[in-house]
Amino acid sequence: MVGGARRSLTIRGLSIRPLLLCAGLLWLARPACADIRVEVEGVDGQLKSNVLALLSLERYKDRDRIEPEAVQRLYNRVDDEVRSALRPYGYYEPKVSESLSPPDSQHHWHVHIIIDAGTPVVLDEVHALLTGPGAEDPVFTDVLRSPPPRGEVLSHARYEQFKGALERAAATYGYLDARMVRSELRVDLATHRAAIDLELATGERYRFGATTIEQNAVRDREVRRYLRYHEGEPYNALQLLRTQFALDDSLYYSTVEVLAGDRDPATHSVPVTIRANNARRAYSLGAGYGTDTGPRGTAAWTVPRVNSYGHRFRVQMELSEIEQLFDVRYDIPVGDPALDKVSLDLRGQQDQYGDDVTNKDIAFAPSLTRTLGHWQRVLALNFEHTITDDPIEQRRVDNLVVPSIVFASVPENYLGEALFSREIYAQLIGSTPELGARERFVRLDIQAERVINLSSLWHLLLRSELGASNIRNIEDMPGLYRFFAGGDRSIRGFAYDDLSPLSVRSATRNPATGAVIPGIAAKVGGRDLLIGTVEFERDLPRNFGVAAFFDGGNALDRFDAPLAYSVGIGFRLRLPVVTVGVDIAQALRAPGFPSLPGPRLHLNISPKL
Repeated sequence: MVGGARRSLTIRGLSIRPLLLCAGLLWLARPACADIRVEVEGVDGQLKSNVLALLSLERYKDRDRIEPEAVQRLYNRVDDEVRSALRPYGYYEPKVSESLSPPDSQHHWHVHIIIDAGTPVVLDEVHALLTGPGAEDPVFTDVLRSPPPRGEVLSHARYEQFKGALERAAATYGYLDARMVRSELRVDLATHRAAIDLELATGERYRFGATTIEQNAVRDREVRRYLRYHEGEPYNALQLLRTQFALDDSLYYSTVEVLAGDRDPATHSVPVTIRANNARRAYSLGAGYGTDTGPRGTAAWTVPRVNSYGHRFRVQMELSEIEQLFDVRYDIPVGDPALDKVSLDLRGQQDQYGDDVTNKDIAFAPSLTRTLGHWQRVLALNFEHTITDDPIEQRRVDNLVVPSIVFASVPENYLGEALFSREIYAQLIGSTPELGARERFVRLDIQAERVINLSSLWHLLLRSELGASNIRNIEDMPGLYRFFAGGDRSIRGFAYDDLSPLSVRSATRNPATGAVIPGIAAKVGGRDLLIGTVEFERDLPRNFGVAAFFDGGNALDRFDAPLAYSVGIGFRLRLPVVTVGVDIAQALRAPGFPSLPGPRLHLNISPKL
């Protein structure tokens, strides 16, 4: 405002005030918002959800503008739509009362629906008949053992699931000509009873026909060793899927297709075609962080096939504050190549155990891996050159051969894939002076882990480890075979490998100078180990979770020695590419410590790149 004169803003000669006035008139002239508000009473849970899902009014209720004639047409459908929504849940005779109110001052239509679901229909009889050559096949009788429960309210979904399970069993297990000759759901509204009548004619069971293989990575003979089926066996679609997984896990191929061909009714056979494209040499990188390890990283280079026999080669490096590892492995598939192999492993590593022990190790370890049922067995010979530094013995250099045997549980239908955890893992190793050891020793390490799903949201984690060694002097055992406890995956509330018996070296006199060498006590590891964890986890929305846990145990020289205990709470975040775990633990008992340690934070971040 200048000199009392009113001015209007102009742009390129155009006044803004008229434009604003036009915009205001257009706003006033726009159609008023007119949507529909629906209220349903008398039913809850699944019934109410299904009613709202099937109501046409619900699908149109958020329209900015809806004509009165359209509202009336949608309203006229309410009775039929409510009845259709309740029928799958066994309510065939509901009483429906609906009312429609004209638009209010906010231009909202109001529809009020009151439902009395009435007496439900109860499933009274289930008759399922199988005819044909497969009538006694367990693949069908197993399905027949779980029919929809009689005496409960009729559920159309359970009826369809039961019927579909029979049809899927036929398609999966080779009864490819099977047909449902009778499929009835009979409802008697007078008695509110229902009956199911099904009759499946199985037809002949088909068998696997010839397999055609289209690939050039390895010899066809090697590929056929991966097949989970044989020509002439009864057809089983699950075995085709397992063959797909086995070939995927072989690392030979970038893509694999295992396809069933057209069935031949004359021979009752199904041919199979396998098509695959070769994989390239692979590089992988990984990084993470843990309070035990500090920053850590891994790098690997894999040659998925060295030759036409399917041999594999891998170089891997792992770096962290407590461990440095360089590993070269050459794998030769044997027996069942998805499960069995001979490995030639050359590794060099350096490990830090607690504050007092460091171990450097170069080893050549040929091994044989075999899998039988739910158990994997690994036999190995470890040719070790180790250097152990600790304050008691200063430095010890050992050159020895250590035979070992490992038994580990594997899940059903295991196909050689990498496992993040095992329910049971047991390793037995030993050596003698004849094999280079300073003293004869035997060492057993058993680990067990189990997750029990208490409900869809609550989980119980049980983890334990038991170790025992038979040796007179623990300092005569290389550092990598001694037991320590404490840390993220052991007993939280304590630092990594900070739990160990104390070994003492008495004060001595230097014979050359006469000077007194003071005594020393150090944590150099124990003969035995005992660890247990009980953890309750609760899932939260958006991949979050919380946990409460109790840890206990110790590294020991005898099992009657006192144990350490801790309790704590944790936070979990699980994502496809990263897992974050944050725990706060408080030690309750700490044998060998001058005072009880304070709360300790355990952080573990493990992204996969």
